[in-house]
Amino acid sequence: MIWLDTIAQGILLGGLYALFATGLSLVFGIMRLVNLAHGDLIVLAAYLILLVVTLLGLSPWLAVLVAAPVMFGLGWMLQRWVLNRVLGPDILPPLLVTFGLSIALQNALLEGFSADSRRIPNPALEGASVAVGPLNLGVMPLLTFGSAVAVILVLNRIIYATPLGRAFRATSDDPVTAGLMGIDPRRIFALATGLAMVVVTIAALYLGTRANFDPAIGPARLIYAFQAVIIGGLGSLWGTLIGGVILGVAQTTGAALNPEWQILAGHIAFLAVLLIRPRGLFPRAND
Repeated sequence: MIWLDTIAQGILLGGLYALFATGLSLVFGIMRLVNLAHGDLIVLAAYLILLVVTLLGLSPWLAVLVAAPVMFGLGWMLQRWVLNRVLGPDILPPLLVTFGLSIALQNALLEGFSADSRRIPNPALEGASVAVGPLNLGVMPLLTFGSAVAVILVLNRIIYATPLGRAFRATSDDPVTAGLMGIDPRRIFALATGLAMVVVTIAALYLGTRANFDPAIGPARLIYAFQAVIIGGLGSLWGTLIGGVILGVAQTTGAALNPEWQILAGHIAFLAVLLIRPRGLFPRAND
């Protein structure tokens, strides 16, 4: 029973890691951009939700509806005015720019909110649980996992069943040819980053309501996101969910054996998958 609970908790934890990773996977899949500031943008969104909750007195769920358009606009402007200028065959300039953005965000958040850890208040669900067979599962972890599945379903619907999705796929495959067909790759890239920032906002909601956060935790969230994306296969959204689950189960299993092994167990699982499948479990066929 203990191990069944451990695996269940790991699967639910994987939903949080999948939310961290989905925006990163979306941006990489469309424009081959590795955003080193992704974790810090999650933290920024968490602070934005906290600010809305504090100043307007809204619940965290309503605060997300306010924060998501702001993050979409931020992502759109960041891509349109900064990242589009450095995209190209050389991957180094985007890496350097997003690394610099990461440092700038961390210091700006430190200046604005101090180094104290914060948490988004959600008293209605803190500690709430439901019985699922012999297990008692937390409501927040269940909502997190359900949200990860819902986000991936919606993104797949957008990508494979809408004109915008066709533009995403065409631009990802060949931006030059897409441009000749009347598609503006820079605009499509900006929309993709804006959409990824909406996913980031949802991830930030669960990050902030489930645990404390501070300006310095972004890089650790980035590592978990990278691991989930790479385990699942670059550019595969469902693979990202499976990668998050593998990472989460590995961490909870390691913690059950020895609390000091939680993070190490996740890294070992990541390394084991890379040794067996260097391109991840479900890489895109055209990668």
